[in-house]
Amino acid sequence: MRTIASRRPEEPPRMSARPRLLYVTDLAYKARGRRYGDEDIHLTARLREDFDLALCHPRDTTALMDGFDAVVVRNSGPVLAHQDAYDAFRARAADTGALVYNELSGKADMAGKQYLLDLSAGGFPVIPTVDRTEDFPRLPAADRYVVKPKLGADSIGLRILSAERARDLADGDVLVQPCVDFAYEVSFYFVDDDFQYALYAPHPDRRWHLEPYEPTAGDLEFARRFIDWNALGHGIQRVDACRAPDGELLLVELEDLNPYLSLDALEEERRDAFVRAMKASLHRMFGRA
Repeated sequence: MRTIASRRPEEPPRMSARPRLLYVTDLAYKARGRRYGDEDIHLTARLREDFDLALCHPRDTTALMDGFDAVVVRNSGPVLAHQDAYDAFRARAADTGALVYNELSGKADMAGKQYLLDLSAGGFPVIPTVDRTEDFPRLPAADRYVVKPKLGADSIGLRILSAERARDLADGDVLVQPCVDFAYEVSFYFVDDDFQYALYAPHPDRRWHLEPYEPTAGDLEFARRFIDWNALGHGIQRVDACRAPDGELLLVELEDLNPYLSLDALEEERRDAFVRAMKASLHRMFGRA
């Protein structure tokens, strides 16, 4: 009797002539000031020029990933909304050695908010951050403090409180930072360790009303310091910073899991350059460049 050979789940799929990408996105997620669906529709249309590609919801990733050469995690929304599925996906990727973009070794938002404490304690240019009452004296005096969950995302659970209230809540499960009266927020976007573009929000009360920003050499040195620290081999990272009253840039967040790219804020030439850089990065990941 003829035996039909089958691939064991633990074995990675054989590479096809055109690599197959499972592109993870939540097209229906309602993000404030951002249009996940529009960005991913545009980006996948361009990636299809080089790759065979299918879209899936974060909750379907583990069930589908074995049929693809790599998983690309893009605008998948906060992990808190599907933590069980995300944990299963990471475990499956580790068991099978699956290629994931961004690779899952990130030390920043991909692993929670502990990095803000570590970087702050290490003297990096970060908004001063503590998580316990006994460490409160490390923070500069302020009228108000930002309190947010260590496992938060997309401003979920963020509160602005008095010093007394913030001190009482610093029990190890939240982060506490002084409420910085910044001039504006600026984001630096990288593919692997290559800078691509920068955008800023000139109005502090309109975080996602972004305009092109031309960084100085000092700005790029600031951003690269965090990219070098994270040492991510393949993927897209966004360094979010604020301009403090003294002119210094301070890190707000290093997004290394699924950073929104705000491609609609770019001119066509810069947008095309980003897509080319992402394609080249994916080809390098497959060992084809």
